Amino acid sequence: MVTSSTRSVFMGPRLRRLRRDLGLTQADMAADLEISAPYVALLERNQRPVTADMLLRLARTYKIDLADLAGDRGADHTARMQSILKEPMFSDIDIPALEISDLAVSYPGMTEAFLRLYTAYREEQLALAERSAPAPAGAASNELSLDANDPVAEVRRFLAARRNNFSNLDDAAERIVQVPAGPNGLIERLRGRHDLQVRYLPPSVMLGSTRRLDLHRRQLLLEDSLDNASLNFQLAKQLAYLEMEDEIGAALQAGKFTSKSAELLARRALAAYAAGALIMPYSMFAKAVDARRYDLEALARQFGTSFEQTAHRVTTLQRPGLEKVPFFLIRVDPAGNISKLLDGAGFPFAKHGGACPLWSVHGVFRTPRQIVTQWLELPDGQQFFSIARTVTAGGGSFGAIRVERAIAIGCAAEHAGQLIYTRDGQRPRADEATPIGVACRVCHRPKCAARSALPIGRELLPDDFRTSSVPFGFSAD
Repeated sequence: MVTSSTRSVFMGPRLRRLRRDLGLTQADMAADLEISAPYVALLERNQRPVTADMLLRLARTYKIDLADLAGDRGADHTARMQSILKEPMFSDIDIPALEISDLAVSYPGMTEAFLRLYTAYREEQLALAERSAPAPAGAASNELSLDANDPVAEVRRFLAARRNNFSNLDDAAERIVQVPAGPNGLIERLRGRHDLQVRYLPPSVMLGSTRRLDLHRRQLLLEDSLDNASLNFQLAKQLAYLEMEDEIGAALQAGKFTSKSAELLARRALAAYAAGALIMPYSMFAKAVDARRYDLEALARQFGTSFEQTAHRVTTLQRPGLEKVPFFLIRVDPAGNISKLLDGAGFPFAKHGGACPLWSVHGVFRTPRQIVTQWLELPDGQQFFSIARTVTAGGGSFGAIRVERAIAIGCAAEHAGQLIYTRDGQRPRADEATPIGVACRVCHRPKCAARSALPIGRELLPDDFRTSSVPFGFSAD
């Protein structure tokens, strides 16, 4: 509610945009508001502030929501600008916070243009990094071309450029649910808002689907062997497709995808993001991670989610102005195949070949469902803290196929103190970090017994008179 004590604001560009959207001249608006046309011109040039009384007059006259007119878009733009301007490339430019705020509030169009340019720059930077990455020995040119046009890699760049955060989806989700509704609440919304009945059917009837929308019969069909977390997620995902289509479309439009497959994969990823936002609303979840110190299992119990759903959600908490610990996430199978990759913490994942076998994410299959923590140190000295655990997909009935995978999330060492997993003094310490590499072909550690390939640019030492204790002995200099 705006009162007479509310401070005046300068909102010239927003007022000008409102007038043009309504198809009015300055004289028309002046007559509607019972002020002079020159005064409207002064307001639009930010030479006069818009008072609380004028805001109320605008809202009443044009039947618009006061929050939409005076809303916090400027604050959102300010937070995003401040986050971006922390980048090293801007470190030699002294930009006072007041200037950033003035730009975001007074010139929202220019601010939005800058934000779009920066996002496009980040996408191109990530694509260039992948094209410049060392290729595996013996890779043919057509293989490299296929890799460059890989829709999965393209979507990963799309997500990474935005730090895996889509504030418009979080905002829309919080408008739909203020607190986690659970399956019953989602079912009731589907029934009340969309006239959809939820039915549970056996796998033999679902014919390979876990969720199917039958609009002809106004039914949402779900496989009856889904666990509670999976059921909740599928309900939320369908609701996201039904009620957040505009927001998903807007986020999708910002990506410049080179293939239909990449666009469809990105759409699927955004729908999954929206589902997570419905189940774990940003504001409530962000408070919970602080209170629980990122205890993933405790958070999963609180929100009725799986370990993987919870781990995925913590990687998305980079809303400008409300950022939490930046995490990366990787999901691998026992053969080392990567099926999910989210990088919000600057971890240099391998572009070709498998990850380092010394990383505990590959060893947790020996201790299923147990969390294993590990400090990691890269060859350049960077340190990260990793949390790994196995997760199970499928199953639900006798004979149904189960897939075991391992999830690892991690953060840079400077953030690890905020995690509950570093509180126990018996756990490995930062000074006992495991020395790992990004991948054997680009790792030049000479004394690694787990090495599976010779580093690029190094010559193998002869073993005529001496056999090395490592698989590939090479000169350290």
